[in-house]
Amino acid sequence: MIGGGPNGLVAANLLAEAGWDVLVVEAQDAVGGAVRSARDVHPDYVHDTFSSFHPLAVASPAMQALGLERFGLEWTHAPAVVGTPFQDGGWALLHRDRLDTAAALGPDGDAWLRLCARWDEIGSQVVGALLSPFPPVQAGLSTVGRLPDAGGLGMVRDLLTPARSLARRWFTGRYGPALIAGNAAHADIPLHQPGSGLFGLLLSMLGQQVGFPAPRGGAGMLTEALVRRLSSYGGRIRTGTRAWEVLVSDGRAIGVRTSTGEVIRAQRAVLADVPAPILYGGLLPWSRLPGRVRLGMRRFRWDPGTVKVDWALSGPVPWAAPPSRNPGTVHIGGTVPEVQRTYAQIGAHAVPDRPFLLLGQMAATDPTRAPSGGESVWAYAHVPQQVRFDAGDSGIRGVWDESDRERMADRMQALVEEHAPGFSSRVVARRVLGPRELEARDENLAGGAINGGTARLRQQLFLRPVPGLGRAETPVRGLYLASASAHPGGGVHGACGANAARAALR
Repeated sequence: MIGGGPNGLVAANLLAEAGWDVLVVEAQDAVGGAVRSARDVHPDYVHDTFSSFHPLAVASPAMQALGLERFGLEWTHAPAVVGTPFQDGGWALLHRDRLDTAAALGPDGDAWLRLCARWDEIGSQVVGALLSPFPPVQAGLSTVGRLPDAGGLGMVRDLLTPARSLARRWFTGRYGPALIAGNAAHADIPLHQPGSGLFGLLLSMLGQQVGFPAPRGGAGMLTEALVRRLSSYGGRIRTGTRAWEVLVSDGRAIGVRTSTGEVIRAQRAVLADVPAPILYGGLLPWSRLPGRVRLGMRRFRWDPGTVKVDWALSGPVPWAAPPSRNPGTVHIGGTVPEVQRTYAQIGAHAVPDRPFLLLGQMAATDPTRAPSGGESVWAYAHVPQQVRFDAGDSGIRGVWDESDRERMADRMQALVEEHAPGFSSRVVARRVLGPRELEARDENLAGGAINGGTARLRQQLFLRPVPGLGRAETPVRGLYLASASAHPGGGVHGACGANAARAALR
């Protein structure tokens, strides 16, 4: 197993449980990929390296089948799931109880309940279809069978509708559209394009069903549970070991050569939890691949880069108008026009002047993350992979050196301050991770891309990572792609790894 991120560890667990002798080789000094935590911002605070909230992990059949609670994993929840603050002090709030959400939406409450009722009939099948190997035959047939109860073709239309149009169709107020738009913005699909509505609806409904939970003690506790489970089945891990080349004989993968020249043989299979551009033409030379793969990879597109800021606060976030219940996840600039503006600027290769911020209040979710009365907060914003200009007035060049990072962090902090005056006075420590720092901590986050490639429809399903390779299998026998570059893509759900493991077992 090349790579010890969540997908790699899920795959390793399934293969070890099936009786295989499994070795995970990880280039970093620790496994976990972007699912790690530490006290490296301030010794009294726990900050997650990247991912914090994991609704997909709780909803994923692959992850849930592992029973990680038996290995020390404990989930925690904030008082509210998601919130979007408005300049006039209002909040769009998503609660785990749909009746509470509907009550908070005012005139859009009844529409929200009707939308939830539709999702009840088809939601589990949609999740199953999204996280299954492509084509999802069993889940797809089950979904078709439930369509009449879920609004028939109207529900199909909603799933395919862009988020902007979906919000207009269902809601007349301002809070309902903000919930759809903010959740859709977790992916990199502009709100006027197909696919954005599916993401907005999926995350909104998952928030209702399972919440946006976080592992107690830090995201790294999820990784630790995966490691403990793997060890219980005899699986082994070697950190600080960089795979340099996949070895192939007679068209079949037979092992890897490490950066030190060591050869590690594999009797049955090699699985790669690495981005497609690192596997194809990197670990696996082009001479081992058909021309269609080389052509397809020329068209491969990353999702946008990311700048992430971590703050240790002496007190809670001082919201100007505190919400009725404190949400763990906050969308700043999460209205439909604001999200559209951000993605338009990114599409023009501009650093957004008022970027959409995804913010996490971790002590509000899990009090172990900060000293009593304090708060462990993070926020991230997306930026273009190639920057041509700064839409703001800070002169950010897109080289993401210390100057660029700090200017971007100041911009993000100022946006938080607009909704939480006095925020800056509570900052005990601040850390800024630009695209290069994120990639240095996890090479799967190439250029700060967090989803292993764009989530737009042109690179999903059977088109992921390139047309015709919509499954874990690769053109080389015994070699399987287990990263987020494979279907179904980004998110801490383990499905990419599980699909690769099942393909290998077959």
